[in-house]
Amino acid sequence: MATLYKNCNLFDAVNEKIQGNAWLLVDDQGIITKTGTGKTPQAEKVVDLQGQYVMPGLINAHTHIMLDPTLKVQADSTETAATVQALHNLRTLLKSGVTAIRDCGAVFDVDVQLMKLMQQGLVDGPEIVPSGRPMSIVGGHGDFTVGQDHDQNWGHLVNSKAEMRQAVREEFKHGAKNIKVMATGGVMSPTDRVDDTELSLEELQTAVSEAHSKHMTVASHAQGNRGIELSLQAGVDSIEHGIFLDEAQADFMVEHNVCLVPTLNASQCIADAGDLVPDYMQKKNSQIIKTFYKNVGMAIKKGVKVVVGTDAGTPLSMFDRSTTREMDLLVKAGATTLQALLGATRYAAELLQIADHCGSLTAGKEANFLVLQNNPLADVTAVNQVDKQVYQHGKLVK
Repeated sequence: MATLYKNCNLFDAVNEKIQGNAWLLVDDQGIITKTGTGKTPQAEKVVDLQGQYVMPGLINAHTHIMLDPTLKVQADSTETAATVQALHNLRTLLKSGVTAIRDCGAVFDVDVQLMKLMQQGLVDGPEIVPSGRPMSIVGGHGDFTVGQDHDQNWGHLVNSKAEMRQAVREEFKHGAKNIKVMATGGVMSPTDRVDDTELSLEELQTAVSEAHSKHMTVASHAQGNRGIELSLQAGVDSIEHGIFLDEAQADFMVEHNVCLVPTLNASQCIADAGDLVPDYMQKKNSQIIKTFYKNVGMAIKKGVKVVVGTDAGTPLSMFDRSTTREMDLLVKAGATTLQALLGATRYAAELLQIADHCGSLTAGKEANFLVLQNNPLADVTAVNQVDKQVYQHGKLVK
């Protein structure tokens, strides 16, 4: 049975303006068959949206669904605990308006397993583009043990091109769609510095060549300048964080269509956390946060394609509000509302290689959309609406 959603103001993430008096025709499989303005087609069911604003469902390109951002639960203690936490976080994301995510590093490959269950219709939540376990080095960002007996490592610890090749192929075997590499140290790791260079150029090049040969993307955790440079030389698809990005690197990213996923939200959450997080984390974050905002603003001004990701699951980066907060922070860093909206919709879908079916509201795409009272193109905080309607596959999320 076809459903007509009529009388709305539409931001479809293709046209860069609001289309007034718009409508969407959705089939019984939750696929948009037609869109338009003015005169409406016939349909068995009609939903009058009463002049409200419609935009695509949000995409969060950097999450960690098996973590508890409240710090109350050690969610990686067992595979069962990680799975239960991930299911809770997925439900929270969907209710908040996020209809697709890329998970950027999950213990026990929980994200991969949940993607498979979701494809079988056994689990509800946003579509998952999983990365499985990330690629790190001994002592680097991502080298910490998990499990009740601390007998497993969160990431693959690689010490050569051969080990990187094997680790990428293992994640490919399991079903990962993206490979996460830890090119530098990080704010949240206790044993290194933000600008430490960790994976070598040869190791990064191996990760990229293996991933790209199997239709996977590569996301590089790269905070220090040298690690950003090596990641770009290796050919990664996105720079995650990019704290010490310089102008030449930004120009390279524009020329080669490399996305930046800043996760300003994660840094801001640490700044706001006070003594809820370890001293080393606060100290490192306080040393970089001003530079972080400045360089993200520079990248936006130069035209780097910025994609919304939040590091949801890390300390106080909540799944119910971090996505919209990141959009707001990007605007404060210098993005237009249009850039922020595209960063959470079309640009994100392109990076995640899911633009064939989501990220915009046009014929042939899934009917994943939000219904808002106010115009998000005029003020991005309109997306923060607590009681907004969320539709996934043409069905209202309860």
